Amino acid sequence: MNRGQPVLDRTLIQALPKSDLHVHLDGSLRIASLIELAAERRVELPSATAEGLHELVFKRAYENLPEYLRGFEFTVACLQDAEALERAAYELCVDCFAENVHYVEIRFAPQLHVRRGFGLPDVLRAVAAGIARARREIDEHPDVASGAIPRFEAGIVVCAMRFFLPQFSEHYRAYFEALPNAPREEIYALASLELARAAVRAVEEDGLPVVGFDLAGQERGFPAEHHAKAYQLIHDHFLGATVHAGEDYGPESIFQAITDCHADRIGHGTWLFSAHRIQDPRIEDPEAYVQKLVRYVADRRITLEVCLTSNQQTIPELRSDLAKHPFGAMRDAKVSTTLCTDNRLVSRTTMTDEVWKAVETFDLSARDLKDVLIYGFKRSFFPGPYPVKRTYVRQVLDRMDALFAERGLDVRAGGGSPQEPR
Repeated sequence: MNRGQPVLDRTLIQALPKSDLHVHLDGSLRIASLIELAAERRVELPSATAEGLHELVFKRAYENLPEYLRGFEFTVACLQDAEALERAAYELCVDCFAENVHYVEIRFAPQLHVRRGFGLPDVLRAVAAGIARARREIDEHPDVASGAIPRFEAGIVVCAMRFFLPQFSEHYRAYFEALPNAPREEIYALASLELARAAVRAVEEDGLPVVGFDLAGQERGFPAEHHAKAYQLIHDHFLGATVHAGEDYGPESIFQAITDCHADRIGHGTWLFSAHRIQDPRIEDPEAYVQKLVRYVADRRITLEVCLTSNQQTIPELRSDLAKHPFGAMRDAKVSTTLCTDNRLVSRTTMTDEVWKAVETFDLSARDLKDVLIYGFKRSFFPGPYPVKRTYVRQVLDRMDALFAERGLDVRAGGGSPQEPR
């Protein structure tokens, strides 16, 4: 932390422009909205009160990953129609802007929400409508309208699943019924390719703010290479590529995401430095492999979407000591990193919480903080031309500099741009 006076505090972090590039729609509902939607749609919850749900489902600490994921059974069940999806997207944008998150990429798995008469285009249009409604309201905010603070921007990142079962959704069940004798990996690949095609159509035909493609779910036993055709289509149409990797598998999963899926960013990447987690027998020198991979990731500015609270809740060795998280090592290696919430409801966190944890745990200076925050904007899949994005990032930088200057903190580094590379 800044060694002199003044120092960083939560009030400043709350005020600073922030981004959130890794936030799941179905993991970030308002708990009051979840209760209301469940009652309207006859979804049975373990409790009808916020206090009860916090005690039974959405906890501060979880015993394991299955317990962490349990809450998604209820949230997804309540998001099976256009009205619910639009409301969830709208409220997430409003909640983000309330803590000065000016840019957000909302990710979710549209195929979990498809049902008869409500297809992939309908699902994507509903979420886009929620974003558009929030933007219209936020644009009327006096400080936004006057240009005093950056406007709010949002995009959609669609998630394919590495693994799914028929009971996950009506749409996934149809795949198993249509292809009863097909290998599982073939079914997964076909589903991801269908989603990639829907994403491209959403952009090119409907003009929706779909900005990227993601792959989520269990890494172990379900390699990213099965989804190479989907990612090639995304690559061919110039959409952003991110992959959940290195979250519950070793460094080789990160490299596979980069090479087979053209990943521009990596979701989590927690085990980037963990040579002991390498399981590929073809890698004869794990330590050398990791050193080369870290250099490769850093040199090509492949940004890691770091989710501190989520990792702490699902990775046992981090629960008692967040300082063991590799975020510090990532920064020491000059890897491009950005902080994210992952799931605002399931992890019971906000961007302010995530940034404050990083500042306290990893002793970030004001200059460090600015670098981390600005990378979220610079490495975003911004839904617009590069000159527009560049102007937007400049406005964000100016706002940051002004807020730091009000506290007597000079972070301009020779004129205001963040140090490169970082």
